[in-house]
Amino acid sequence: MVAQYFKDLFHSRELLWVWTQREIRVRYKQSLLGSLWAVLQPLSMMLIFTVIFGYFVRVPNDGIPYPIFFYSAILPWTLFANSITFSVPSLINNMNLVTKVYFPREIIPLAAIGSALLDYLIGSVLFFVLLLIYHIPFHTTLFFLPLLLAVQIILSLGISLLCAAVIVFLRDIRFIVPLTLQLWMYLTPIIYPLSQVPERFRGLYMLNPMASVIDGYRRITLLGQPPEWGYLAISATISIGIFLLAFLYFKKAEDIFADII
Repeated sequence: MVAQYFKDLFHSRELLWVWTQREIRVRYKQSLLGSLWAVLQPLSMMLIFTVIFGYFVRVPNDGIPYPIFFYSAILPWTLFANSITFSVPSLINNMNLVTKVYFPREIIPLAAIGSALLDYLIGSVLFFVLLLIYHIPFHTTLFFLPLLLAVQIILSLGISLLCAAVIVFLRDIRFIVPLTLQLWMYLTPIIYPLSQVPERFRGLYMLNPMASVIDGYRRITLLGQPPEWGYLAISATISIGIFLLAFLYFKKAEDIFADII
């Protein structure tokens, strides 16, 4: 059954591509700065957090200049947060299409994640500029970047599909998701390094699948070290599990979306 779901989705790949392009056009329609917002969002957060936590509070940064220390983590986190934020309400925002035309409904939240991925790629240009500014070499460990990105995308897909389905029945999800993401950010080593988490709590802390992913980004881009494979394996297992369960639930609930929306 699961294989058939994926087969149907594969056959609709052209529709997914077209819908992703539509999402990108709609997002920046009548926007003065257009795709520059993809850079301004993480850049503004970097500047604010650098002043607060780099100069006033002076959070440890493992000897890395705080601007790039923070940006290396906030960039993938912004992808994660935007993917969920844009995809969760996508079904109810396109209720006319959902109720009138048949197609794999998961295409709508998937397209929202695809448009967020474009923002990530644009924001990555600034990150590589920062690497040059701070004279940080391009390590060979950058080859692990697609692996980290894959784990993150799978987790984003799982959460997005689950919440996009649940919000059809429970509209309170639109308020729960932003609050959860805000709290989740502080439970992830973005502002502070993983080394600041006490060892006795480290095992519990790393059950957060984004923790090893964000730490892995810093390791491969700034330190030239591979990710912590044990923790990354846990994150990948949790992410895949969430995705499979969410995808199955989404497909089971798909038949009654039109009736409820």
